[in-house]
Amino acid sequence: MELFDLTPRPETAILAAVDAGEYDMECALAELRELTATAGAEVVGELIQRREAPAKATFFGTGRLEELAEQVRLLEADLVIVDAELTATQHRNLEDALPCRVVDRTALILDIFAARARSAEGRLQVELAQLQYRLPRLAGIGTALSRQGGGIGTRGPGETKLETDRRYIRRRIAAIKEQLTAVEQQRTLRRERRRKDGIPTAAIVGYTNAGKSTLLNKLTDAGVLAEDKLFATLDPTARALKLPDGRQVMLVDTVGFVRRLPHQLVQAFRSTLEEAVEADVLLNVCDASSDEATEHLTVTQDLLVELGCKDTPILHVLNKCDRALACPVVEGRSVRISALTGEGLDDLLEALTAVLPPDRRRVSLLLPFSKGALAEQCRREGAVESEEYVPEGLAMTVTLGARMLELCRDYIIEE
Repeated sequence: MELFDLTPRPETAILAAVDAGEYDMECALAELRELTATAGAEVVGELIQRREAPAKATFFGTGRLEELAEQVRLLEADLVIVDAELTATQHRNLEDALPCRVVDRTALILDIFAARARSAEGRLQVELAQLQYRLPRLAGIGTALSRQGGGIGTRGPGETKLETDRRYIRRRIAAIKEQLTAVEQQRTLRRERRRKDGIPTAAIVGYTNAGKSTLLNKLTDAGVLAEDKLFATLDPTARALKLPDGRQVMLVDTVGFVRRLPHQLVQAFRSTLEEAVEADVLLNVCDASSDEATEHLTVTQDLLVELGCKDTPILHVLNKCDRALACPVVEGRSVRISALTGEGLDDLLEALTAVLPPDRRRVSLLLPFSKGALAEQCRREGAVESEEYVPEGLAMTVTLGARMLELCRDYIIEE
């Protein structure tokens, strides 16, 4: 009996880039390798060309393009991944010149998002980003889309949607935007409800794979998927957290950032990223054990400014300090933690308490026996120093927020 191994082999990829001196090419390729692995492909080769600017027609010069084609043939690579966003012309000409598919950096990131989107909203946002990216490239990617078997760069909306005419795609984009607008309105209503209830919001932001979901799970038992992979979390998750002073804060986990995050994704995920825009404080989490921690912090801050969060208080959370030889030096408030081991979490909660706007007062209450539910609410949402049953009711010394102070104002006996 002859046995066959039916395990599908991973796609093989050659990474290619033009080094025009705009950024650290070594770091850029290291990140591209990680993105490629996250997408499920195996890197079998790399090619870098140093020149002042990419060629307008083919991105690479003629000689390097021939060298790349030969490398593809020798290594039998399934695709070439270019560390840039290609124009429609560049993409078409590269696919004509190379004996394999061509995927640019933007398409690679969109493919990862398509594979990881779980919620209906997340899938809609990814489809919108992919359609906006592919609409001007229809003429250049028709051949690639007609190939059978799928692969990196082809996940998401599907061939039938992308092989129809531009009119249909524009209608689909309009329909998705309408659905996302409805979701955004619901999210806005929830934010307004939290604001009305006096519950501040802290958004966990930062570079992808910095440990944001692990931190949320450690603080709130949220049960969010936390993997050592890029973009493990796409859908925002909100959980309540009680601070040392008794205040309740809503922690919101957000999608991770990355260098040169595709514009289409920023636009498509804008309703999700609004959670960061509307937050009272931002927890900028970074992997302190990474050699590029300082760069990651800068990337996140630049994107936050682009989103309109320039004036929002930021607390820098240097995570994975248990694995870091030396934590990066940052401007402003910072705290060192390990979300995995729990080290430094008490310091984080104290720092978060200090950063949030002060809206708490310490008061003495005398609650009638009939107000047992209100007393329990004070215990749940406030920081109780003492309580004692007296003939008139329950005497309590407690620190409360604005909303609870308003509910208890008739029972305040001393401030």
